[in-house]
Amino acid sequence: MEVLLMRELFLLIIREKKDILLALIVGTLSGITSVALFAQSGLLISQAALMPPFYIILILTAFLKVFGVAKSTSKYAERLLTHRTTFRILSDIRLRFFDRLTPIASELFNRYQSGDLLARITNDVATLQNFFLRVVYPPLVALLVFLCTVIFTMFFSPWIALVLFFGFLLVAVIIPALFILKKQQPQMVKHQLMNETAEFLYGFKELKHYNQLGAKTNALLALSETYTEEVRKEQQTLVQMQLLNQVAALFTIFIVIFLGAYFVANHSLDGLYLAMLILIALTVFETAIPLATVPYHYNQSEEAMERLQLVGRDKEVGSVVFEQSKSFEIRAENVTFQYREDMKHALKDICFTIQPGEKIAIVGPSGSGKSTLFQLLIKSFSATDGELFGHNLPYNEIDADSLWQLMAIQLQHNHFFSGTVRENLLIADENAVDGVLENALQRAHLSLSLDHDVLEKGENLSGGEKQRLAFARVLLKNSSIWLLDEPFTSLDAETEQALFQEMLSATTGKTLLFITHKLTGLEKMDRIFVMQDGLLIESGHYDELMDMKGLFFEMRGRAG
Repeated sequence: MEVLLMRELFLLIIREKKDILLALIVGTLSGITSVALFAQSGLLISQAALMPPFYIILILTAFLKVFGVAKSTSKYAERLLTHRTTFRILSDIRLRFFDRLTPIASELFNRYQSGDLLARITNDVATLQNFFLRVVYPPLVALLVFLCTVIFTMFFSPWIALVLFFGFLLVAVIIPALFILKKQQPQMVKHQLMNETAEFLYGFKELKHYNQLGAKTNALLALSETYTEEVRKEQQTLVQMQLLNQVAALFTIFIVIFLGAYFVANHSLDGLYLAMLILIALTVFETAIPLATVPYHYNQSEEAMERLQLVGRDKEVGSVVFEQSKSFEIRAENVTFQYREDMKHALKDICFTIQPGEKIAIVGPSGSGKSTLFQLLIKSFSATDGELFGHNLPYNEIDADSLWQLMAIQLQHNHFFSGTVRENLLIADENAVDGVLENALQRAHLSLSLDHDVLEKGENLSGGEKQRLAFARVLLKNSSIWLLDEPFTSLDAETEQALFQEMLSATTGKTLLFITHKLTGLEKMDRIFVMQDGLLIESGHYDELMDMKGLFFEMRGRAG
């Protein structure tokens, strides 16, 4: 599983192969010119001590300036290319993540806490930038720079070249390997802290009202201290890793110094090149010392990729565009649904058929599964088991947008945008003129002007005004299938009855599914579905259910 995830991440990176190749070229050039700059400096110092002709010093100084300019230019180009490549890779990752996220947007908060989801969207995606910048790119550049340096050094002393080679293996391979199993990453604590912080902010008023704010604050502070301690340990580990690499690099350099001095003493190495070789050894390890943190960043990237992959990985997106223009048959065959695997079934073995043009009321006690069934019918949720069909097509094969075009939907809790009443109505019919909008408001018994300001989420509207504004949207859309979930619960009895009649009148010849707790007026519906504990207990016309003297009869008797 982990290998497949990292392979997928590698494939995302390879898409930018052109920029990666250019970055490797200029990165290697930057490393080589840096080594050449110091090598030239060492040679210049040695030559100057021998007091050669002035033109020799002048030529060496000129090369020094050339290497200096080349080093600065290549370093700038390297930074430009690596960051451009990283941003493109991050863009691909974000697009891919949101492509997986969008189809299950309505189910997200059933699966994940909001703080956890925020962490995945922000922190985990941002963490993956280190995979290219600190896992893939630096080892390749360091390897190429060392390879060129070792080949160059062999012309002066094969033994010193061999020492540099083994020093590279020690710094780039052996020491980082020691830290592969040392995982002191505070990612889990960090995600837990984000979850708890989000819960704290969402529930601040309730915590204050019930005098639990202090206890929750203390728990959050304790978790924050734990996270701080984990971060401290993590940073300490990173420092230890880099320090050990620096010690290994210095040890290699000391060996180069001793070997160089020995070879100069026995005349197997020209003393003119000793300073050059020492400065080469000092400089070449600059690209290798940061490799100590490669295992750490690899582990972080692997964990982040796994967390991102978990979001939406099992969602099947429908691709069949639904081209029906009229009501169609809706059928459920043994539909079962669970919000999570560790929770009880919200729906179990639901079976029914709704014919085009039928008016169906769905009733039952609170928690019986009415709203869950509603969410399945509007394709916000997907059945855990069994199948829903629309016009004999499985729901999971139908494109959700094309299905919603045929439906007028009113939820229990509807969103209202910051703006005016007019702007909030136009989302149902963007071409509607003011006269049509005012007619919808009148039919919904809502006495607000089209220019009336609406705050975000309708904060300045009462519960009844929100429901009537949502109902006005449904009237404007005027689709062939109406699905309404408790649309009139916040209204007075007189207004509720008037809107109920308006709903029946507007849905003549159309399919209507109406969830309600109120049992009055249901004799006007074609059928009534009675639900309890996630099961469809009874189904039939009002008179049939009353004659059965079952659950509906009892509910009607209690309602009076």
